[in-house]
Parts: sequence; structure tokens; C-alpha cells
Amino acid sequence: MSNSTTLATTSEPTVESTTWMQDFLALIKIGIVNSNLITAFTGMWLAFQLTGRSFIQEFDLVLLTIGGSALIIAGSAAMNNWIDQDIDPIMKRTRKRPTVTGRFSSSLVLTIALTLLVVGEILLFMASTSAGVWGLAGIISYVVLYSMWSKRKHVSNTVVGSISGAIPPLIGWAAIEPVIGWEAWALFLIMFIWQPPHFYALAMKRTEEYRAADIPMLPVVKGFKRTKRSILIWVLALLPVPFLLSSLGTGFLILATALNLGWLWLALKGYRTQDDLKWATKMFVYSLNYMTILFVSIVIFAIFI
Repeated sequence: MSNSTTLATTSEPTVESTTWMQDFLALIKIGIVNSNLITAFTGMWLAFQLTGRSFIQEFDLVLLTIGGSALIIAGSAAMNNWIDQDIDPIMKRTRKRPTVTGRFSSSLVLTIALTLLVVGEILLFMASTSAGVWGLAGIISYVVLYSMWSKRKHVSNTVVGSISGAIPPLIGWAAIEPVIGWEAWALFLIMFIWQPPHFYALAMKRTEEYRAADIPMLPVVKGFKRTKRSILIWVLALLPVPFLLSSLGTGFLILATALNLGWLWLALKGYRTQDDLKWATKMFVYSLNYMTILFVSIVIFAIFI
């Protein structure tokens, strides 16, 4: 990979005063852990409601599933940091990671990552064999298919990475019901389709950083016009998916459709915007709120099934 664009960004980052815990939370990308746990819990909750099993009576299963999911997500994120040690100093948003500042050694990061992954998988297999297998699928798709392979080689890296981000609901469901129902696949589809427009908006904001790191993100390789068109296509693809969850009732379908139409309207505004980066910021923020509101609403509406 070319290093010709890194001259101005390879100086040693300034190490700010942070605690060990702050560095650890940065290493495991706690924000990603939390957001993925929402979707894992939603898959598990939906399985509880549809199978008629008791959430309270099987709370030990809930703890195993949430704990195991949290650990494998955290471990996968730490592995990603370990793999990206060569490019993280180049990008402004990753320069303060403990792998870059030197607060955590490479060997320590690898040890932490592997420990989290192993313990997390043990907990998931204790919940159910199916949950453990889906956990392994999530690890492989994120660490190997995304971080080690597609991220640096292919413009489709975001789509490949979306596979791992869509697996947590399947893990949650599988802990309760080993046979994956179509409702769980609906959650998978929502998460899979949601991720490209979400990350393309972020990539537009960080285009020059990705260019400097030689990462072939869509706006770097194809430009903003093509990226905006891809965002629109992915948002359009989301429109019919909530109807796969029609068992949640009319109220849910109205809310989900309103969220989708709002995102579609914002995506269409991208064709008239005079400030692509400002528009990308709005798209990114909307996508975060979209995911939170939609999955929380699924949990609430599932109570009334």
C-alpha cells in the first residue's frame, strides 16, 4: 500500500491524560458494543415473545447471551484495532486509540482481544449451540472477511462489513430458539441494509482521511455523486422490510414507514444540497437515531403480540 500521502500525518500523536479504563473502552469501541447489544437483545426479546417462553424465568439465559455477545463484539473490535495499527496513526479519528498512543502494547491488545473472544464464545455456547455458532460467524465475518480482507482491498468493504453488524439479532434469537425464524431474518435484513447508508455518510465526512490511509471507501474511489446514489438505493431497499414484521401490528408499521420515508426524503435532498459534508452529517445523525428508535419500538410493540 502506498505511503506517499502520509507525510503530514505520521508524526507521533499527543498522548493525553487518560485512565486505563478509558483506554480499554476505546480499545473495545464501547459505542459499537452498546449499539450491537441493542439489536442482540431485540432478537432475543422477539424470540421470547413469539415462543411464549418466560423472560424472567430464564433470566440466566439472558445474562449468558448478553454477556457473551458483549464480549465477542468487544473482542472483535479490539482485534480490529490490533490489525489496523499501521493505518490508525494516519486518520484523525483513530489517532487517540491506545494502540496508537502506545498506552497498550500490541501483545497486550492481542491478549485482551483473544481472551474476550474465547470467554464470550464460551458464554454463548452455554446459552445454546446455535448462539455459539452464530457468534463464531460474526467474529469471522468482522475480523477475517472485513478487517483482514475487504477493508483494504475492495470498494465493497462496507457491504461485507455489514454482514457482521447484522448478526447480533440472530445470536439473540438463537439463544432462545435454535431454528432461526423469518422474524429474526427480518431483523438481520434491517441491520444489513441500514449499515451501508450509515457508513457511507460517515465515509463522506472522512474521505480525505480514508484517502490518506489508502482505504478504498466508496466516496474515495467513486466520488460523492456515486456515493449519494448508493445511499439512496440502500434507503429505498429498506422501505418494504418492516412489513416482514407485520405481526408487531399496524402501529409499528406506521412508525417504521415514517422513519423510512424521513430518511428517504433526506437522501433525496442530497441531490440538491450545496454542502455535501453538512448533508452527510445530517444523514449520519439520522441513521443513528433511526436504528435506536426502530429497535426500541420493536421491543415495545413485541410486548403486545
